[in-house]
Amino acid sequence: MKVIGIIPSRYASTRFPGKPLSMIKGKTMIHRVWEQAWKSRLDAVVVATDDMRIAEEVLGFGGRYVLTDPNHRSGTDRCREVLYSIEEQYDAVVNIQGDEPFIDPGQIDQIIGLISRADTQLASLAKRIEDESELFSPNTVKVVMDCDGNALYFSRNPIPFMRNLDHGEWLKNGVFHKHIGIYAYKTETLCQIADMQPTSLEISESLEQLRWLENGLNIRMGITQKDNLPIDIPTDIEKAEQFAQNHPFEPR
Repeated sequence: MKVIGIIPSRYASTRFPGKPLSMIKGKTMIHRVWEQAWKSRLDAVVVATDDMRIAEEVLGFGGRYVLTDPNHRSGTDRCREVLYSIEEQYDAVVNIQGDEPFIDPGQIDQIIGLISRADTQLASLAKRIEDESELFSPNTVKVVMDCDGNALYFSRNPIPFMRNLDHGEWLKNGVFHKHIGIYAYKTETLCQIADMQPTSLEISESLEQLRWLENGLNIRMGITQKDNLPIDIPTDIEKAEQFAQNHPFEPR
């Protein structure tokens, strides 16, 4: 199976404009994401961007980019445009978040393994929640799965609900998982979901993956033991600098 990694990368972030070009220990964030992606088993890596400043940075470090429509609703739509723009044919796509400069290549390989299964249309990852602040934060997306590892539902609220227990007792008496925002799609599935209109659950929770579930698609979930360090706001750069200092990475 041939798998391409696509890194959606927008310049006009509401909370952090120009985020992909922010410097972390001498390298831009988009450069670090690209390097980490190439350490995995991906057959190709492409940056999908709507801004020439990002495109020029990608060219500068020897990467490959595709300029995409700035009006796309999501990174998923950007990924489909890349597929339509390139000549090569791929069986599956991994959507790698452009704001995770320290993504573990092993997680990319894990999701490649999931999407390579004949019975898998979509795949993503989850990690067990061990911190109460994450459990009750609406910024941490939670997921519940069936016995076969397929996602049942995603929510910004804690799920499942622990009846008759105080919040302080939930983690001691239940198992909760947070969603790790990396996706893989079979090529035909990506083309299918990009044509779907927003659904009521998606609008309520502001979670794109609920659209896929509402339309009857299965999302195969893998469990990872590693956390990620996404960059959401400018103050996150200081944490990223410290992480880079303590975890030096070398390109493949």
